[in-house]
Amino acid sequence: MDWSEFPKHGRAVADWAAEYHATLRDRPVRAPLTPGATLARLPDAPPEAAEPVEDILRDFHEIVMPGLTHWQHPRFFAYFPANAAPASVLAEYLVATVAPQCMLWQTSPAATEMETRMMGWLAQAVGLPDAFHGVIQDSASSATLAAVLTMRERALDWAGNTEGLSGAPRLRIYCSGEVHSSIDRAIWIAGIGSANLVRLPVTGPRRAMDTAALARAIADDRAAGHLPAGIVACTGATGMGASDDLAAVAEVARAEGLYLHVDAAWAGAAMICPEFRELWAGVEQADSVVFNPHKWLGAQFDCSAHFLRDPAALTRTLAIRPEYLRTQGADGVVDYSEWSIPLGRRFRALKLWFLLRAEGLEGLRAMIRDHVAWSRGLAERLRETPGFEIVTEPVLSLFTFRHAPPGADADAATERLLATINDEGRIYLTRTVIDGRPVIRFQAGSVFTTAADMDAAYDAITATAERLRQED
Repeated sequence: MDWSEFPKHGRAVADWAAEYHATLRDRPVRAPLTPGATLARLPDAPPEAAEPVEDILRDFHEIVMPGLTHWQHPRFFAYFPANAAPASVLAEYLVATVAPQCMLWQTSPAATEMETRMMGWLAQAVGLPDAFHGVIQDSASSATLAAVLTMRERALDWAGNTEGLSGAPRLRIYCSGEVHSSIDRAIWIAGIGSANLVRLPVTGPRRAMDTAALARAIADDRAAGHLPAGIVACTGATGMGASDDLAAVAEVARAEGLYLHVDAAWAGAAMICPEFRELWAGVEQADSVVFNPHKWLGAQFDCSAHFLRDPAALTRTLAIRPEYLRTQGADGVVDYSEWSIPLGRRFRALKLWFLLRAEGLEGLRAMIRDHVAWSRGLAERLRETPGFEIVTEPVLSLFTFRHAPPGADADAATERLLATINDEGRIYLTRTVIDGRPVIRFQAGSVFTTAADMDAAYDAITATAERLRQED
């Protein structure tokens, strides 16, 4: 295939994309396949000769599509959303065509300068003060790893990268038990070790970190000869939306001289709505913050907004400047590869530019406000339905519930209901555990979800529960 053939196939793919989204509600949300089904249809060896693109596209539809879970489905209520608004897709089409490698200012000046401006737009949109500077990472996991590495180097007076950790005191990082598993991975990769991630108890309906316990743990660690390095707080954690009291956590961090990172991977997008910002009150006191426009704003994966109060601490941790990467004759330029772990960088800012211009902040706010209102409405409907219990109240558009029919084992009934719903494919939900007991998570976040889809969710949940009751 060469570029002379590309327009024909490109038009075919664009037409199919529009049809795909127009018919998405008619598809099961989760791939109804058994393990190995797709693998069995793929040849064991690569082709020796070129094959017609028509054949490749046919096989895409026949082999690949049946094995995909549809994250853009308007009834995808599992995990958190991974959206792809049309304007964002169009931008990615252009990026894929030009295929720039944006590691340095000189390798794509427009990409670097647009990233600077887009991060400024996002900071304004969510109400972060001018003191913060941003960089686009591939994921919140990478941003958190960068923050943990910065905590490590700062605590060791910047000696960890050169001297290693073998002669250093035991570094300690603090968080609640509600944080995402990416924090565990960051601790592993940073060489700190999971035994030195101190998980603190939670309090209140938002399951916030107990800051009194945090202060005691830090004091105990110092007395034991350990070296406290930093705190990871959360806003809208994955399980049930746990949100720490950031102002109280920041007060401890400031008193103890510790780096504070805030993981708001999902909920941070909702901060474009001023009325929701009380959820992360105090965030302006953090050293770094991350949220994902690829979750709830409509930019497709990957696009993670990482904001820093002092970028110099991050670049001192991550930057390495061999001669072949130096930009000559352009003093003062930003090389964002020094702000992130990979050297290579995609042109992610373009999809933010397209998205924010095509939708406008008011359009995005309206979408998020709808999702929040609809989820709260669904929680109330389930609360009033016999056999259901709301376990954790809605945090933005996320809540958890349990199926507890009279006289039944609620844990078993909840697990059975979830499995049956997901096997049927009308909607897709996931589970978590609250206080040792399984619950079903519900969150609304697809840019294509409507109020009718929320009604369909209620119908799927309650009708399936009734059918299971009758089978018993």
